[in-house]
Amino acid sequence: MPIPVYPPKPSPGDRVAVISPSSGLPGLFPLPYELGLTRLREDFGLRPVEYPTTRKMGSTAQERADDIHAAFADPEIKAVISSIGGDDQITVLPLLDRELLRANPKPFFGYSDNTNLLMYLRNTGIVGFHGASVMVELGRPGAMDPLTEESLRAALFSSGSYELRPAPRYGDVNRPWEDPATFEQVPETEPGGGWIWHQPDRVVEGRSWGGNLEILSWMLMADREIQRDLSAYDGCVLFLETSEELPTGDEVFRILRNMGERGLLRRFPALLFGRAKAWSFDKPHDATAKAHYARVQREAVLRALATYAPETLAVFDVDLGHTDPQAVIPYGGVVRVDGPARRITVRY
Repeated sequence: MPIPVYPPKPSPGDRVAVISPSSGLPGLFPLPYELGLTRLREDFGLRPVEYPTTRKMGSTAQERADDIHAAFADPEIKAVISSIGGDDQITVLPLLDRELLRANPKPFFGYSDNTNLLMYLRNTGIVGFHGASVMVELGRPGAMDPLTEESLRAALFSSGSYELRPAPRYGDVNRPWEDPATFEQVPETEPGGGWIWHQPDRVVEGRSWGGNLEILSWMLMADREIQRDLSAYDGCVLFLETSEELPTGDEVFRILRNMGERGLLRRFPALLFGRAKAWSFDKPHDATAKAHYARVQREAVLRALATYAPETLAVFDVDLGHTDPQAVIPYGGVVRVDGPARRITVRY
């Protein structure tokens, strides 16, 4: 597996592709999407360019692959940003032209189902960026969260080190995107509580790997983009987060147990686990239920680590996934986890 290389960064005034490699939800929910485009233009100074499937629900895997190719191959496009996630991007990967992407490296931003493309790019030798979709982070009602905006701006335009910080407040309760009133005020938040450290007795620095846990489990089942020689992951920093589907603690444990049985989990000397999203429209948990859900998930992770990776340093409640705010993580880029100093630094 080639060592991933950071692609050139865009500058204000550049054209950036906005694509839907998973779901064409911009076509169903234009309010957050248009708001995200406006912020790309007015707050970040970029010129978003849409593609045939960006607003199209039900597009084929080949149509979405064609958009990815077109975005990367266009020399005027300086970065590629996903509109949102979905659930079938794994069907797009076999249709991608690895040599075309390798010859035209660009920063790609996305998370959730975009874990597929991020891992594909990493294996191609390109550092991607886990985070910052147009509809969710850029299209946040009221205003972007300052921590999200700061992280995205640094990841888009800079190439140095960036220190992550615990969010003083966070949110995971959503409001209907079809209702214009949703966008009149910022979402409700609650105290963040800080990071939770497990075995913080060492410093680990390595290339990142992981993403959304559910998507990763599908990729493992399909044996898609997983290196056969697991030593390729030795010394890497694993980062994981769970989605609005709210997998149970047992489901989280079983996925990690299977990674352990495969001999994969012990390869990572450090794990960053994202703050659990504990509310959904189907499961509108109150504060007590949310705290219980997060605790059960953390205990499931610790149980798997105790069995399969007992030496691993772990940090929980890092704001890197489906909760708000969200820090961008360089996928395949360098991450430093300093246990004694309780610091996490990434290289954009």
